[in-house]
Amino acid sequence: MLLPEISRIRKILVRVPNWIGDAVMATPALSVIRASFPDARITLAANPVVAELFSHHPSCDEIAVFDKKGAHRGFLGSFRFSRELRSGGFDLAILLQNAMEAAILAAIAGIRLRAGYRSDGRGILLTHGIPLRKTDLRLHHTDYYLGMLERLGLPIRHDGLVLHCTEEETAWARRQLGEGNWAAVNPGAAYGSAKRWFPERFAAVADAIRSEFGFRILLIGGPGEKEIGRQIESLMPARPFNMIGKTSVRQMMALLSLCRLMVTNDSGPMHVAAALRVPIAALFGPTDHATTSPLSAACRIIRKDTACAPCLKRVCPTDHRCMTAIAAEDVIAAVRSLVGDSLPKGSP
Repeated sequence: MLLPEISRIRKILVRVPNWIGDAVMATPALSVIRASFPDARITLAANPVVAELFSHHPSCDEIAVFDKKGAHRGFLGSFRFSRELRSGGFDLAILLQNAMEAAILAAIAGIRLRAGYRSDGRGILLTHGIPLRKTDLRLHHTDYYLGMLERLGLPIRHDGLVLHCTEEETAWARRQLGEGNWAAVNPGAAYGSAKRWFPERFAAVADAIRSEFGFRILLIGGPGEKEIGRQIESLMPARPFNMIGKTSVRQMMALLSLCRLMVTNDSGPMHVAAALRVPIAALFGPTDHATTSPLSAACRIIRKDTACAPCLKRVCPTDHRCMTAIAAEDVIAAVRSLVGDSLPKGSP
């Protein structure tokens, strides 16, 4: 269903996904929207964490923060947010987020054109609803978002993931890291424990990276992963630089932008690293690498075929076999294939 009167659309609201990884995978779609409406003012509606991710992003002019744990808590808070959007005078809402809530907010805000997939039973609230096919659910998330825009009639050009750090942010990160080559280790995963590999194996891989390639080790992650960081730190003979739970989203981005390598579970920071062109060794267990793998040529997926994977569960109900099957040596071999040939002769 094609969008009408594209030349007359001046103000666009884009509801972006709620998870950092999904939001990063949506950045090619944001680039398409920007290219399709070069003269329009584009506002992203995002939760506070994703709003921080998109600060200084070239595909948006402003961000409307939807804080469901704060100012927009509960029914009245959501209604207040819709009233705030109404004052923006938007001509078009593009709903990359799949939830019914996104369509309700856009409708209450009085946005005349509302486009998105007919997911979550929300088709009646969309003026330009795109039918959701079974094949759409098997697409990589980036292609899922782009496919919707293509069916709305927008010209598609896939230029890859896009994130930016400012000069000030990069300078801050340089002050934190100092000299040397750095490898980031991200042992957490916000979605649930089933996606997490084991601290002792991360420690073994980090030790091998330090001894074989001479990289210094940076631990990154969210506040809820501090204990995992402490466990890894206690298991490593050479102490890593542990920044788990100590950075904002923007600071995490800046630190990652200076790294030569990342070893990570399937997680939001994994996709941030892909957007920043950092080589990635990514461990996949219960999630589907076909739909959520990093969009990067410099990436190695480490996974083992098991009968129950991908199950997409937050917590493993059995023996976590999809992750226990991955040995430290499997990950070290992936790291060697990523960075071994790129190191100068004579490097440690």
